[in-house]
Amino acid sequence: MCQAYQDLGLPPEASNLTVLRTAIRRLHPDTLAVRSWRAARKRYYRDLLSAHHAARDLARVQSH
Repeated sequence: MCQAYQDLGLPPEASNLTVLRTAIRRLHPDTLAVRSWRAARKRYYRDLLSAHHAARDLARVQSH
């Protein structure tokens, strides 16, 4: 699982929007201001959501 996702400390039941909002809040404002890093930020968010989806699936399998 992605270390950045684990650092967010969110439960697997959290919504995708909660994951994104938490990730954005944790980024430094200068990181958000650099337009040329937009593609890298989108990749980062996609990776986080992918890890979140995997954590949700794992939690679902373990509960059954």
